[in-house]
Amino acid sequence: MSASWIDRFKGLSQLPPDIRDQLEAGSQIVSVPAGTQVFAPGQTADNLLLLLDGTIRVQQKSDTGREVFLYRVHAGESCVLTTACMLAFEDYSADGIAETDVRAVAIPRATFDDLVAKSAVFRTFVFAAYSRRISDLFALIDDIVFRRMDVRLASRLLELSDARNVVHATHAVLGNELGTAREVVSRTLSEFHRRGWVEQSRGEVHLTDRAALERMVRSSGMHL
Repeated sequence: MSASWIDRFKGLSQLPPDIRDQLEAGSQIVSVPAGTQVFAPGQTADNLLLLLDGTIRVQQKSDTGREVFLYRVHAGESCVLTTACMLAFEDYSADGIAETDVRAVAIPRATFDDLVAKSAVFRTFVFAAYSRRISDLFALIDDIVFRRMDVRLASRLLELSDARNVVHATHAVLGNELGTAREVVSRTLSEFHRRGWVEQSRGEVHLTDRAALERMVRSSGMHL
């Protein structure tokens, strides 16, 4: 395995040579296709995954069966839920789904535990990533409790849009992203359409006035 993957993660490039060699020898690069369930509630966290390519969507299902989006893990990041489960020896409490083809470094528990115990650099890397994601989760809670739904939907449309300003998602999927009902998303999108900000087709939302959506998000104090 090439050592170059280590330098793609902020903090790991500072590892001393002996720890770097141990990390390389004790890890492996894995690939999973889009749509694969990477982990599920009740499963044991056996490997910390550091993403090289692709995205993993982490979501939780409520007692009523509604799926609630928590966060995404992107290339260059690790999964905070996996980190928490490995540190606390707890099973997963949410689902992780590969949204795209994913390539990642898998660090097994034995290597993870050993390096956390003896390497200050590796330990700092793990807890810094953990702290950043916890802050993101608090921001998510703040959004759900205090932000208007139209502002939250505008922000998520901007985040999910591709280079052609198209969001490939149904109203139900957007509802899951925002932790709300499909009907609420449909009503809000209808208002955006009335204002000339979006056009809708089956499974897609076209952002026809991206600047207007950005102004709405900025006026609320949210960051783009």
